[in-house]
Amino acid sequence: MIRALVRSLVSAAVTVVGLLVAAILLFRVVPPPATPLMLVHAPRAGITKTWVPLARMAPVLVRSVIAAEDTRFFVHHGVDWGAIEEAHDYNERHGGAPRRGGSTITMQCARNVFLWQGKSYVRKGLEVALAYAIDAVWGKRRVLEVYLNVIEWGPGLYGAEAASRTYFGASAADLDARQAALLAAVLPSPVRWVASRPTRGVLARAATIEARAASVHLDR
Repeated sequence: MIRALVRSLVSAAVTVVGLLVAAILLFRVVPPPATPLMLVHAPRAGITKTWVPLARMAPVLVRSVIAAEDTRFFVHHGVDWGAIEEAHDYNERHGGAPRRGGSTITMQCARNVFLWQGKSYVRKGLEVALAYAIDAVWGKRRVLEVYLNVIEWGPGLYGAEAASRTYFGASAADLDARQAALLAAVLPSPVRWVASRPTRGVLARAATIEARAASVHLDR
């Protein structure tokens, strides 16, 4: 009985790993058609998205998102343990909300494309493993390209192109520095904050992001 259960669990685990490996290899060249978050929210908010290559996104948007979400993106290999430790120490000292997260862009990309939302040690462990995998298999530019095409920017709104056209009436290629910083500023809470109608806090965050983005270099 126990041996049969163990064999079943091992077989299921091998199947899941095989499917994830196949998906990682496929999405290295093929755009993910949808994400778990899109499918969960679709009945209520629908899905608005338009895939565009990284080359058709304004470099200032890419720099702004890196400045906002993961300043050491080009240094780590998918997971920034230093940032995770800093976030943990900050949350221990301050408690309550808002809490600081330590997830890299790569970890967020892995979670959005392959996993479910919510907090659990199982999901976090899978997120870390997948982040290392896609960093190694996809490379930095592909991680950025997928991330910027699948992340949520509002109810039912996914990806830089859809967000740019919805909030600013422009393509992702034509965003200016202020618009890019505003889009990056709302990423922590894209349902509550709206890039085209920023609160005072979002404006302050966007100003900081715009200043930091100038020092981000993409030639890697």
